[in-house]
Amino acid sequence: MGNQAIYDNRFVGQRPDLQITNRGSDWYYTVCAMMGLTTLIVMALAFRRPQTHRLFHYITAAITAVACVSYFAMASNLGQLPILVEWARPWSRRVGAAGTREVFYARYIDWAITTPLLLLELLLTAGVPTPTILITLLADVFMIVCGLIGALTQTGFKWGFFAFGTAALLFIAYELLFDARRHANVLGGDPKKTFWTCGVWLLLLWFLYPIAWGLSEGGNVIHPDSEAIFYGVLDVLSKIAFAGLLLWGHRKTSPRNLGRHIREPDQNVEKQHGDGVHEPGGAPSTISGSTAGTAGAGHPTATPVHV
Repeated sequence: MGNQAIYDNRFVGQRPDLQITNRGSDWYYTVCAMMGLTTLIVMALAFRRPQTHRLFHYITAAITAVACVSYFAMASNLGQLPILVEWARPWSRRVGAAGTREVFYARYIDWAITTPLLLLELLLTAGVPTPTILITLLADVFMIVCGLIGALTQTGFKWGFFAFGTAALLFIAYELLFDARRHANVLGGDPKKTFWTCGVWLLLLWFLYPIAWGLSEGGNVIHPDSEAIFYGVLDVLSKIAFAGLLLWGHRKTSPRNLGRHIREPDQNVEKQHGDGVHEPGGAPSTISGSTAGTAGAGHPTATPVHV
């Protein structure tokens, strides 16, 4: 019988004039399967490593798991709202049917969760201080919220939200290219190389998202099926391909190389701090989460810790 998801869910909520077809639904299901398979592979790889070395695996698995659910919703033509388009373009063969166009709010819920996690992986790789991490993640959430409000706006005011979101994206790019880069250079070695590779990859892809938004939810230029392909390819590259680059780059990296110490549950204090400094009474010194004699994680003057 083939894919009947759109037909089966035709009475769930309001239907837009312009929505995905079975081809778009099939593509969304394909990306859903890719995200789900990636989650299983990453978790399997995580269990092959010590618990102290699973941080990036768990964050990556969370990213692809959330994306899997989001794409399942969109493939089923759920998690969407019909929004009156600003430009109907009745002469267009692709979008001429549009009085209303479907906007998937499920996609923005996905991005509000997964894009901060992608940034978190990069910022942890660079050894960036916690305050910088927080403000960068807040800017990211601000960007996604602006994109969602703009997509749901039926008038030209949507481009105001687009401008706010773009400004947030530029701030994020600044933090990665200047501040985080400075900290990654201090760490050196594999963390520096991984940050550069993954950071440039992610930024190049993220600057294509505003173009996709402008052609779909914003300007109603391309059909929802084309929108599905555009966003789907970007998400596969920025989540699955990014995951491969990141985890490969961290295959030999210890948390201590990033200025972070994560203790095994059964690890005794003496083993944990065998090369550290102990306070009187046997209590280990925990200066900024790093070994003694080393500046706090992510500080520009920090000395890299090699284990």
